[in-house]
Amino acid sequence: MDIIFQNDIKTDFNGYQKLISIIDRAKYSDDVEIVFDFQYVFFFEANLCAVLATIIEILEQQGKNVSFKNFNRAVETILRKNGFLMTYGYAPIHDRYDTAIKYQRFNPRVREDDNHFENYIQSQLLNKSDFPSHSKLLGKNITLRIFELYENARTHGLCNFIHACGQYFPKKEEKPLNITIVDTGRNFQENVNSFLKREVDAHEAIEWAMQQGNTTKTGDYPGGLGLDLIFQFIQHNKGKIQIISADGFWEWHRGVTTKNNLNYYFPGTIANLRFNLNDDSHYSLSSEVNDLENIF
Repeated sequence: MDIIFQNDIKTDFNGYQKLISIIDRAKYSDDVEIVFDFQYVFFFEANLCAVLATIIEILEQQGKNVSFKNFNRAVETILRKNGFLMTYGYAPIHDRYDTAIKYQRFNPRVREDDNHFENYIQSQLLNKSDFPSHSKLLGKNITLRIFELYENARTHGLCNFIHACGQYFPKKEEKPLNITIVDTGRNFQENVNSFLKREVDAHEAIEWAMQQGNTTKTGDYPGGLGLDLIFQFIQHNKGKIQIISADGFWEWHRGVTTKNNLNYYFPGTIANLRFNLNDDSHYSLSSEVNDLENIF
């Protein structure tokens, strides 16, 4: 079965829909061999490799074999630079401009991967030379909050791998850096509904989890969704955050919140964090300093 991507795939509502629709399209086919045809794709935002890899993981669990064909040269190049295509027999390409954020997958059931994931966030995000200046304590807290996504997948035991990837665009005005983290563990809607003991829509569950002070963590039970600190940082940094979970889509960008329902169900969570690296502010936790400028 050939699945033909009809046009470019970007990190937006339509891009997520295109990718997530693959799950439905493939699972109803009797064909074991699934071929992704990229002949009409001239631009693929490389951070979405994390989403694509998760979808491939889902298809492989259904007994499918996935391969690729007809890559545009530019698309193939970036997917070789970030290491994504190495699994499929492609040789790596050196990223001399340091714009590719490496694709990597982690096993939340292997304790050594805890350190690997934390090191990944440090090396691929916080230690980038253009990343906004910040205190060591804030950097540690950002890492811990991102680790909450990882911990949530491990806690609920339904996730074989966590996939991460990114891309940096230093020539654009905001110098945006996207990092996308995807798992197939228990989703936001399930977590929040269980905690609140009532039914809420998927995008409403995501919005609840993004509010300061809201977490599904109780007592010594790990795996809360405490993303409020990252949200605050992105608000100050004029970045963007997108969460896709179940059939819910939630996005914040420059003071505007967008909520929507997907046409397809994603069995897990996609978190895309976009940071504005054209930012000369210095950031600290409010507990660290008395000056209230550029802190939270």
